[in-house]
Amino acid sequence: MLYSEAKQGRTFIIRLEDGEIVHETLEKFAFDNNIAAAAIIILGGADKGSKLVVGPEESRADSIMPMQHELYEAHEVTGTGTIFPDDTGNPVLHLHMACGREENTVTGCVRNGVKVWHVMEVIMFEMTETTATRKPDSATGFKLLIP
Repeated sequence: MLYSEAKQGRTFIIRLEDGEIVHETLEKFAFDNNIAAAAIIILGGADKGSKLVVGPEESRADSIMPMQHELYEAHEVTGTGTIFPDDTGNPVLHLHMACGREENTVTGCVRNGVKVWHVMEVIMFEMTETTATRKPDSATGFKLLIP
C-alpha cells in the first residue's frame, strides 16, 4: 500500500448539461479552476451511445485489452472518482459509474465517453497540499496514481 495525506480545499456543486461528455467536461472544469486534485461523486442520466470500459478481456494477460460496453438507451447513473494531474500536469479523471435501466446494470470507467442525458449532478471536493500524480506504467499502459 502506498499513501499520502492531503487537505480539503474548495467544494464545487456542478450541473452537467445534456450532451456533455463527462470526462472531458470535468477535466476542463478542473483545469479552468486550477484544481490539481479532487474527489468526485456523480448522479444523473447517461445517454444512449455512451461508452464504458468494462474490464480487460483476460484478467492476467501479458497485454491488457480493454472491453467496451455501449449503452443501448438512457440509463440512471451513480459514480465516484478522482482527479489527479498526469505527468504533464493536466488533470485526469478516473471515475467509475454504475448505469442501470430496468433490471439491467453495467458498471465501468467513463474514459471512453459517457454522454449526459439531460442532467448529471456532481459534487467535487478539491484536495490541496498533495503531491499525488498519475504516472505512466509500462506494464499496464495505465497512468497509475502515485500518492
